[in-house]
Amino acid sequence: MVDDPVRRLDEGALRALVPRVLAGLVRRGEDFDAAEDALQEALVEALRVWPEHPPRDPRAWLTTVATRRLVDARRSEAARLRREEATYAQPRGRATEEGDDTLFLLFCCCHPDLSPASQVALTLRAVGGLTTREIADAFYVPEATMAQRISRAKRTLRGRRLDQPGDLAVVLRVLYLVYTAGHAERVDLAAEAIRLARQLTLATDEPEARGLLALMLLNHARLPARIDTEGRIVTLDRQDRSLWDGREIAEGVRVLQSALAVQTDAAPPGRYQIEAAIAALHDDAMTAEETDWPQILAWYDDLVALSDDPVREHPAAVLARAIAVGHVLGGAAGLRETDRVREVIGERHRWHAVRGHLSELDGDLLAAGASYAEAARLATNVAEHEHLVRQAARVRATVRKGAS
Repeated sequence: MVDDPVRRLDEGALRALVPRVLAGLVRRGEDFDAAEDALQEALVEALRVWPEHPPRDPRAWLTTVATRRLVDARRSEAARLRREEATYAQPRGRATEEGDDTLFLLFCCCHPDLSPASQVALTLRAVGGLTTREIADAFYVPEATMAQRISRAKRTLRGRRLDQPGDLAVVLRVLYLVYTAGHAERVDLAAEAIRLARQLTLATDEPEARGLLALMLLNHARLPARIDTEGRIVTLDRQDRSLWDGREIAEGVRVLQSALAVQTDAAPPGRYQIEAAIAALHDDAMTAEETDWPQILAWYDDLVALSDDPVREHPAAVLARAIAVGHVLGGAAGLRETDRVREVIGERHRWHAVRGHLSELDGDLLAAGASYAEAARLATNVAEHEHLVRQAARVRATVRKGAS
């Protein structure tokens, strides 16, 4: 077990170092599973040795010790491993190399033969440096279940040469899944996804990578205002915007602008850049009333235009666009847009919740109350259920007050 060394040593520095060492081992042809096991043994040894004899170059030290463990396990390849050990013991401190290592390991963890759940789990384990228990806690599953999932993923990769260029789009999707997975008591997955996205932008100039980082930053900046002191959800239009993280918003805008600056008619902005632009417009409004809904609707038009069949391929984007339509053209127009995706989305709480909001915009509070109540009935998340119950009660109270 390496939980103790991860906690007792400088956690931030160690987590940044571990994937670089692991990437170096895997890049030179070591089996993924064996390399990680060797690195775990090196970390245990570091806990024993470093307090009294701290290394001058921690990365080289870990690489050397991990390599020795591999040598011990595979005597027949000792000569080759010893030759390579000298190379990997050399200090490498450039940010571009660190980014290259992270990108390489991300591609390994996002191998197309792995399921999305396995890609996310392996990314958090190998690249994020999280323990199996931390990942299990984050996804609310038993530690043994997560350990089996990670083991299966590593068995799937066993014997494959991990030296071919991967698909950056898959890596971005996995990071987005990590970001949207939520928060657990011990691990903030959103913050972890942002950290990994920063590393990814060190290794590629792809605008969509910066678009994803910007989207994460601009959304994460609103986190302090999303829950009130009693633990209740606060919708965007009712949030105390003074609680938003202005520094994070400014950084997100700068990252987004750098991505959009290189776009052309032949290579227009992709999904993450567009979603980041929408988030930036929300963050730019000092009050909900000042939100630039026409510009947001224009960006949503661009977003759905990325797909030949947005209703079936990206129904969530079409549903989000319906809200923008409601604010620009009226609630009734927005409600008509939701009809387009009802068959695809089905009877899900999100669809009814949007209908409730748009019915309020349209002035039909009876319909709004019914939609909120149905959304609450279908919601599986406790916080969302309670929020929707309060929404239904609020509009129904307004109706009763108006009738008296």
